[in-house]
Amino acid sequence: MLEPKELANKNFLSSSDMSTQEVLHVLELSKKIKSKDIKIEFDNKVLGLIFDKSSTRTRVSFQVAMSRLGGSTIDLNPSTSQIGRGEPIKDTARVLSRYCDVIAIRTYNQLDLEEYAKWSSKPVINALTDLEHPCQALADFLTIQEEFNGFNEVVLTFIGDGNNIANSLILCGALLGVQVRIACPKGYEPNSLVVKKANEIYKNKKLLTITNDIHSAVSGANVVYTDVWSSMGEENQKKKKDQDFIGFTVNDEIVKRADKDAIILHCLPAYRSKEITDEVIESKNSRVFEQAENRMHVQQSLLSCLLSK
Repeated sequence: MLEPKELANKNFLSSSDMSTQEVLHVLELSKKIKSKDIKIEFDNKVLGLIFDKSSTRTRVSFQVAMSRLGGSTIDLNPSTSQIGRGEPIKDTARVLSRYCDVIAIRTYNQLDLEEYAKWSSKPVINALTDLEHPCQALADFLTIQEEFNGFNEVVLTFIGDGNNIANSLILCGALLGVQVRIACPKGYEPNSLVVKKANEIYKNKKLLTITNDIHSAVSGANVVYTDVWSSMGEENQKKKKDQDFIGFTVNDEIVKRADKDAIILHCLPAYRSKEITDEVIESKNSRVFEQAENRMHVQQSLLSCLLSK
């Protein structure tokens, strides 16, 4: 099994921070961890969590992953620490990197995450920003790999807002050579710089499609993926988005246009009857809860790679 030493002590701020071989290594290690074919332990290692945004799966999967590696987690809640009182990031980062061995940060601005990484002497992980959600993308592609035994000729269609999930799917898909189609209403396309970077990575630029036509995007797809229309911090846009996204609900009619063996993914939480119907998320094609479980296995793999010497 490939063991790229480059991952040790490296930051993971974007899906594009890894090479194709490094992504494949993390996924392969995730599978071995999940099947209990390998056990990795790091005595006395500490993971610091800084979460400016609320979380269920990301927080719990990181805590459980670190525990299973033999380490511990410190939850640095901004509301109960000096972080929430305006302490400069450069001060917080330098102090925490003397206490912790790795830091996972869930925040709004990607630039804040990069500022932490600039001043920290320990690895910093993007646990979600408004720009990207790279740990989620790793779990997504692990789920796809398990289902299709690889990525050859897989078509992934994401339906919804061109948000952090879409951005990371695009970048990780480019690294793995997966055909990615993004279907969104006009004005909600993915970040243009992310699309440009993905096209630089893709060997075949025809594998990435951004469209406003949901029906063409889902036609023959092997994976149909959706996410909430309004992310955290967008509560004031909710009414407008609910109107703009009419017609972008993943329902039985949409799923029938995909491949007959297509799987359904959603990063959760799901607002049933909005971006996805209850029937679809509970259908035999749904892999939503396998996908959620894979967050834990991928994070255990990622942490073990970053903490290795």
